Amino acid sequence: MTRITVLSMLLCLLLVPAGFGLALPLDDGVAGGIRAMLEEVSAPVEIEVSGCRISTFSVIPELYERRSYRPFWTNSDAIDQMIRAIGEIYLEGLDPDDYHLREILRLRSTARDGGIASDPMAAASLDLLLTDAFVRLAYHSMCGKEDPVTYHPQWNVTAKIDETDPVEFIEQRISSPSITKTIRELKISHSYYEGLKWALAEYRMLRSSGGWEPVPEGPTLKRGMADPRVEALRRRLALTDDLPEASAEPMNFDLALERAVMRFQGRHGLKPDGVAGKNTIAAMNVTVQDRIDQIRVNLERARWALRGIDLDERYVLVDIAGFRVIYLQGNMVIWSSRAQVGQPYRDTPVLRSAIVHVEFNPAWVVPPGIFQKDILPELLKNRGYLKKKDLKVIDNRGKAVDPKTIDWHNYVNRPFPYMLRQTPGENSALGRIKIYFPNEYLVYLHDTPSKALFEEEDRTFSSGCIRVERPLELAELLLDDPSRWNMRRIEEAAESGRNQKVRLPRPVTILLMYWTVEVGQDGTIYFKKDPYDRDGLVLEGLGRDEDIRPTTDDMYTSHGTK
Repeated sequence: MTRITVLSMLLCLLLVPAGFGLALPLDDGVAGGIRAMLEEVSAPVEIEVSGCRISTFSVIPELYERRSYRPFWTNSDAIDQMIRAIGEIYLEGLDPDDYHLREILRLRSTARDGGIASDPMAAASLDLLLTDAFVRLAYHSMCGKEDPVTYHPQWNVTAKIDETDPVEFIEQRISSPSITKTIRELKISHSYYEGLKWALAEYRMLRSSGGWEPVPEGPTLKRGMADPRVEALRRRLALTDDLPEASAEPMNFDLALERAVMRFQGRHGLKPDGVAGKNTIAAMNVTVQDRIDQIRVNLERARWALRGIDLDERYVLVDIAGFRVIYLQGNMVIWSSRAQVGQPYRDTPVLRSAIVHVEFNPAWVVPPGIFQKDILPELLKNRGYLKKKDLKVIDNRGKAVDPKTIDWHNYVNRPFPYMLRQTPGENSALGRIKIYFPNEYLVYLHDTPSKALFEEEDRTFSSGCIRVERPLELAELLLDDPSRWNMRRIEEAAESGRNQKVRLPRPVTILLMYWTVEVGQDGTIYFKKDPYDRDGLVLEGLGRDEDIRPTTDDMYTSHGTK
């Protein structure tokens, strides 16, 4: 059997003559069949219809009950549109068979042959499968297939969905005169998401042409060398358009190849030194299939997070896996800066909030977790640690406590009844500015004295907060008040040493997101490392792409859709 692309499949459906998708017989037999299947069980559990599991059981019974179990899908054009919508979900990185495509096509073919007209239960099955497919497709398009809480237990990035109850929400849309338009309007409309869809199509095309052969392992390759492996390196870089030109001496590592390696490194979160060392070769040898699945995982994450982002709205995005903070106006990047994020065992959380104020020369209050894991072990080794770090012990009345009066051993893995506070200054962990947004994790954006760490490739150094390389520039954008808070005034406030909180004129949305693929405004595809090892878990829920390719030629021809 020859595999075909989903676009070919959709073309086949578009060529079907009008009226081919016969309507279901609208009679009491079909309504009775639907009612019988839905009333088989008394509790909201999955039921099996024509060999398929219907998992939206909590919505579907009431949908049909409100219309006396009459079928929804009595219009042939609506059925055609629904089938097209299911096929097109492949372009979003989802599996058409999660929406009963094969069985719907089989039953639809039976309807064409007149078989369903004499079999009300088969007609009822087709109607239920189409309805279940619509419900799944609607919610998966809006919010993702997987539940983000499974991967982020404290997930708070709630999708903004119509506030009507779920049954009414579906009822209004399933009866729309245009299923195509309805489904399209439910999908994420954001440049990040559209870029990922384009990247998915590009890498699937690379897969269909055979992908790439691995570059043989061996010694580091760099400019000026001649080596048989250089030819393999050239072929690999040419496939992903990192190397735009051929060479008369393919085994020589020349300047053009060095630039191509640097471009590849820049697209994969590697230090762009133009040297093809172990890490660079390893990134090149990640298979095209794995890159496809990486893109699909991030499409799912985008569905989780991007609904409700107003394209005219300004917001801050913390790109955790990319170690960056970005300020955007709609789809346009206005400003970006390197960042340091949480260590793998103290990861920066994924969340959505709103920045409400900036604080110049903030004091740092040591969180309990950092006290137990970092501060206390140092104190037990060196009693001078508090003085060195300019940390003071404060009681619950705000009075200073002499640290010599405290038996620190008593608080190993036990609550510490005091507060440790670091006063503002050169050694302050928060530097000269803190950018605050309410959240249960007590994380925020801040300056840092550890400037040298911004030069590192993998910047997982903090205890969860986000250290920003150029925080004063971000503060100027957030305060958005050139007459009162231009850069000169901001620098003066930061250098004064005086603690000062300044409220933003209006809150600014902030998203802390974990995305390991993105597409630049110029169409460049960037793959990032997975510092917290999260991609695999999401992929397990989605299923690998190689297992969900579109249906085959003969499956469609056997059901009369060509």
